[in-house]
Amino acid sequence: MRLRPESLSCLVVAGAFAALPVFADEPSAPASAQMNAEHVQRIVAEMRADPTLNGTHTEHELRWKNRAADKPEPADLPYWLVQLVRWIATAGRGVVWVLGAIAVALFAVFAWRWASVRSDALRARAKLLPSHVNELDIRPESLPTDIAAAARALCQRGKVRAALSLLYRGALSRLVHDHRVPIRAASTEGECVRLASAVLTAGGSAYFDRLVVAWQTEVYAGRSADAGEVAALCDAFETHFAAAPTGAPQPRAVAA
Repeated sequence: MRLRPESLSCLVVAGAFAALPVFADEPSAPASAQMNAEHVQRIVAEMRADPTLNGTHTEHELRWKNRAADKPEPADLPYWLVQLVRWIATAGRGVVWVLGAIAVALFAVFAWRWASVRSDALRARAKLLPSHVNELDIRPESLPTDIAAAARALCQRGKVRAALSLLYRGALSRLVHDHRVPIRAASTEGECVRLASAVLTAGGSAYFDRLVVAWQTEVYAGRSADAGEVAALCDAFETHFAAAPTGAPQPRAVAA
């Protein structure tokens, strides 16, 4: 608690007079020990001039300032507005779930329709595939399981034309059903070679060209193809015209 200047003056005066001898008329008190009014006033003036006593002294104190406390408090929102915001927040979660369920359902329907359309297209395309090319049966089920082995057995028995026919039919069947080459029932040997070159490797294309030349020599030239060439064609058949691992019908074995 701070003392007012008036209170300080009273205390000083009282203290000064208390210092005087109780018996002023006592002859033993020295004259220099007596305090007159001017001396008291001078002390009071000095005390008033002291900033620590006259109330003008300023003290500084450092404190941590809470900035959050300085922010103004938001005004109270209407009750109906608070309820509306809460309803929107609750309904928003439900809307998200509904939209997610609709998206999943649409994706499932789209996937089902795409699979159905693709399956129908594959079935329709399969129906368009030729079963014969120039009276040669190229259906997978009409060919032996191991075409190369069956053709080699025919060649060893001297049936070179039958061996070439089996190799040529097998190559055409693999081109049509495995490689989806657009060979038609009336396609010539030259057209088959040209169409096959678009999907086969360089080695495969060269092999098929050799096979077609040997077949044409046997059928159209009026002379038998070289047995050694036919045997080499039998050995290299699976290298270029191996059966597809999946997707092709399983052929049945036929007697040589």
